[in-house]
Amino acid sequence: MQASEDDILVTEGLGKSFGEFKAVSDVSLRVRRGSIHALIGPNGAGKTTCFNMLTKFIRPTQGRILYNGRDITGAAPADVARLGLVRSFQISAVFPHLTALENVRVALQRKRGDNFDFWRSKSCLTRFDDRARELLAEVGLAGFERALASEISYGRKRALEIATTLALEPEMMLLDEPMAGMGHEDIDRIVALIRRVSVNRTVLMVEHNLQVVEHLSDRITVLTRGRVLAEGDYATVSQNPEVKAAYLGVGHD
Repeated sequence: MQASEDDILVTEGLGKSFGEFKAVSDVSLRVRRGSIHALIGPNGAGKTTCFNMLTKFIRPTQGRILYNGRDITGAAPADVARLGLVRSFQISAVFPHLTALENVRVALQRKRGDNFDFWRSKSCLTRFDDRARELLAEVGLAGFERALASEISYGRKRALEIATTLALEPEMMLLDEPMAGMGHEDIDRIVALIRRVSVNRTVLMVEHNLQVVEHLSDRITVLTRGRVLAEGDYATVSQNPEVKAAYLGVGHD
């Protein structure tokens, strides 16, 4: 599979083995620039392993990863992030004892290559505050600047994590189960947020909530047992008998 200018991320025959166990085998993805692409499948399908390979937290056993036509298979996680490929995690990764503003400010410092030297003057740190407030407003957290991350609701923590991700100015965002553990109200809020921040960006997400996938995704890749089972829009994959059997537990007619 060769990347075109319309493809931002392409994998070719991607695989990962842990000893004799093949967690992922021959996965070839093509993520179109500017799209929202969902990676779904039953538990143990290899979704998180794929995510970890794409963001360089584990190294593939086989295959290649191309980002903007550049081979990043052997790149370090920090180098991939600097190229504009940034991920969030299934468990919120904000600093609980910092305020929302301080969390975003840390991310802005990191983007600009500043060391986290807490002996620096307050004025040196607060130069990021205006941009941090803009990002908080963008994710619906205006008015929560001084709230400790540990004291805001779970859904707002996820919004804060997306704000810290946006602070790194990603061209492509990888979201690991952004709706995990949320109630309906928070899900609706985060769906609207992802749709809003995806403008002029590409999003690849792992997600179990099929209603979210149906209404948010342009394209879906279904994994099972570490392999690609089906790919297409929601209407296509949801009617696939093999997908119904593997993902929804529906037997063949």
